[in-house]
Amino acid sequence: MALGLDRIRGVTIWLRGIVAFLLGASWPCAPLLWGDHKEGLPKAVGSKAGEGGETKGAAMESSRENSQDWKKVLSSEVYRVTREKGTEPPFSGKYCHHYAPGYYVCVCCGAPLLFSETKFDSGTGWPSFYAALRPEAIRTQPDYSHGMVREEILCARCHAHLGHRFPDGPPPTGLRYCVNSLALRFCHATSPSVSKGVRPDRVERAVFAAGCFWGVEAAFRKTPGVAATCVGYTGGNVPNPTYRLVCTGTTGHAEAVEVLYDPGVVSYGMLLKVFEKIHDPTSYHRQGPDWGSQYRSAIFYDTPEQREEAERWKKEAQKRYSASIVTEILPAGPFYEAEEYHQRYHEKHGLMGCGQ
Repeated sequence: MALGLDRIRGVTIWLRGIVAFLLGASWPCAPLLWGDHKEGLPKAVGSKAGEGGETKGAAMESSRENSQDWKKVLSSEVYRVTREKGTEPPFSGKYCHHYAPGYYVCVCCGAPLLFSETKFDSGTGWPSFYAALRPEAIRTQPDYSHGMVREEILCARCHAHLGHRFPDGPPPTGLRYCVNSLALRFCHATSPSVSKGVRPDRVERAVFAAGCFWGVEAAFRKTPGVAATCVGYTGGNVPNPTYRLVCTGTTGHAEAVEVLYDPGVVSYGMLLKVFEKIHDPTSYHRQGPDWGSQYRSAIFYDTPEQREEAERWKKEAQKRYSASIVTEILPAGPFYEAEEYHQRYHEKHGLMGCGQ
């Protein structure tokens, strides 16, 4: 019955779109499908933490936010959608018919935005959700473009354009967050036993590099309180790198793991203990049989609180080692999702370590 109502709702939306098209307007879910909606880089990108409803402590350091040159770090398609308020063609996005359990984060800054359990098939051709991960994760503002009045939705942290929100969604909210796939990145949920007690509305992000990301991800996916993970590349100077390119050691990227966790179940400090346990923080550009700058030890922080805790960990951990800890502590930058075959590699292949 629910599926039938979704189909009826989808047909209704498409009929509205056809009428709008005949009247010279645009489709109800997005700007013109045959052109861009360009308004330039939003001024809000450089706003300070606390403005526009950002999550407490979640905003990136203002210096990094102000200096970020999105055009240099995003693909042209992602830049057009997230920074120029463009729209991907309907049914073209990778998450249009994607229903794996997990979380969707902002492709630009990694902020957790949406949860798979609130996703539904609207029949419109764009990923649709009936709720945000938490109210303050997504900000809204009026959109008066194309002779219509709509409600634009943006990432509250970096103000990336996500899409629009409409009052025609299913219960319990009656809302439809119509989102571009290009504005999102997906993190696969951990097992129910690991995520037991996790509240999606409390989920935060941490990023660690500790050698081969296969084993690092596997370790965090077994840590109670971790909600989801994604492996990728960060800390380099080449946009949209591939695994082969990163392996050359010329991109500056480290193999890293994006960890979504509930601080009400597992603290950031506890994650740092796992981080230390699974690798040698005194080994320079090498972990076990893997060597190269892509295997370096690093912590990429999202907030001043994470930075302070990471620095405190490093100071205390040094007392346990005779050699100097070489772990880098850096502000989180662009995180590029690794190829699908790298995601949850151990789970897919039943491995215990990267050397197997």
